[in-house]
Amino acid sequence: MLRILNIENIAVIEKAQIEFNNGLNVLTGETGAGKSIIVDSINAILGERTSRELVRHNAPYAFVSALFEQIPENAESKLRELGYEPEEDGTLLLTRKITDAGKSLCKINGAPATVSVLREIGALLVNIHGQHDSQYLLNPDYHYQFIDMLSDDESMFEDYRKSFHDLISVRRRLKALTLDEDDKDRTLELLNYQINELETAEISVGERERLTRKKAMIESREALLKSFNTLLSEINGDYEVNGISTVISSAENELEELASASENAAVIALKLSAASDIFEEIKDLINSELSALDFDEQEREQTEERLDLLYRLSTKYGPTEEKMLEFLENAKEKRNAVLYNDAELEKLTAEYDILLETAVNKAEALSLHRKKTAERFEKDVRNQLEFLDMPKIQFKVNFEKGKLSSSGFDKIEFLISTNPGEPPKPLAKIASGGELSRIMLAIKNIIAGKDTVGTLIFDEIDTGVSGRASKKIGMKLKSVSEKTQVITVTHSAQIASVADVHFLIRKDFESDKTLTKVTRLNFEGRKEELARIMGGLNITDTLLKSAEEMLLTGADY
Repeated sequence: MLRILNIENIAVIEKAQIEFNNGLNVLTGETGAGKSIIVDSINAILGERTSRELVRHNAPYAFVSALFEQIPENAESKLRELGYEPEEDGTLLLTRKITDAGKSLCKINGAPATVSVLREIGALLVNIHGQHDSQYLLNPDYHYQFIDMLSDDESMFEDYRKSFHDLISVRRRLKALTLDEDDKDRTLELLNYQINELETAEISVGERERLTRKKAMIESREALLKSFNTLLSEINGDYEVNGISTVISSAENELEELASASENAAVIALKLSAASDIFEEIKDLINSELSALDFDEQEREQTEERLDLLYRLSTKYGPTEEKMLEFLENAKEKRNAVLYNDAELEKLTAEYDILLETAVNKAEALSLHRKKTAERFEKDVRNQLEFLDMPKIQFKVNFEKGKLSSSGFDKIEFLISTNPGEPPKPLAKIASGGELSRIMLAIKNIIAGKDTVGTLIFDEIDTGVSGRASKKIGMKLKSVSEKTQVITVTHSAQIASVADVHFLIRKDFESDKTLTKVTRLNFEGRKEELARIMGGLNITDTLLKSAEEMLLTGADY
């Protein structure tokens, strides 16, 4: 349910925070005070289309946030499916920022989201029903869901859906088999090429890892061999350049001849002699390593060629050896299916016929079950509408047989007749906005407790009805609110009197600015507001007394 709604810089609302309660929440105020802006803000946070016109004049952006509690399981599942996680306490925070250029920035629990994702989640959290917004009633594609909600046999629906899924699975396989000869030849040619390429490669699991290690070892040996040869060349020298050994030996001889001239010359000559011995040892060690090192240029080339082949195959058939071998097996199965097409086709056709007959039988049973449920539904809706002072409206659930689908073959549409003697016609073509809201209220009363949406919003459901009818609408709203949070914008004192929480939307003028403020009313504030609704600007003691009585009696509903 919607717990807290924050609004900033939307139309004439500079800043407002509304903390909704369980039960029936009512918003009232004078015409033009900004009640519709509250509904527009909720629409925005539910991902509906908005425009830059929503942003308050001279403000850089508009902002809406909505905190939901106790979100339903289907909303949690959808969140996870879309890559989001609800908080551990079951809360969900939706935010939307709209710039003065018309761009939107949306977030779900602080993580970035698109407007379309917001819309998907919002549809599972809130239903808004107003004079221009009863999409579920206007769209016949949703009508079967209202009937199915009243069913007490969910296993029947699950059993049918499983049969339909099996039927579709076999149909896909049949479609894949029913190739013309040209397609068959092209498919076989491609499959044979793929199978031959993979079989010729003789792929084994873990081979690429082993070859990669081997290549690294070969490269290490090559680098070591090169380093040893370079060092040996530096020590030995060649016919053009003296090596380190020759330089040391020559210096040693020269210094020995000059030893009588300097004590240090003799010491240096001895050290050069020792160095010469060390380099001889180094040469022996290098020669020993060179004779032991095993480096085969051909082996390196073969390793690199094999790795290159495996890489090229992996780009076509799968990133790992397992995936490539899996592709090979699948290709063989497909080839067999094409080669033995006729036998497999005959087998699958027989299986399809059996599954089709089973699915049709279950769809017929499902249709019969729905029709029995619809009879009760029609009667209940008519009773509800009669209570809501709409006795002349005839309500009918129309069934037509359509194509087999995951929901059966029923094409269900709600029909109404607003005048006696006229045949029922589609709801979307006949009902006014106010009628749609009351019909939805009637339906919500019937399916209360079975609808997973946690918040219902009714925008001016009392438009064009009498005080007596308003009182009855209030009673029905109160009844629905016992199991579902209800928020309603109303001009009716009768409806406002039965609210659990009452908010006043009031327009003020401050420093040449027009501002809308939202105030939660206490008992005395509610008396004043009910009296204003009933009597306009002239609030008398009699009106206040009547308002007090309405509040006291409304609390007993």
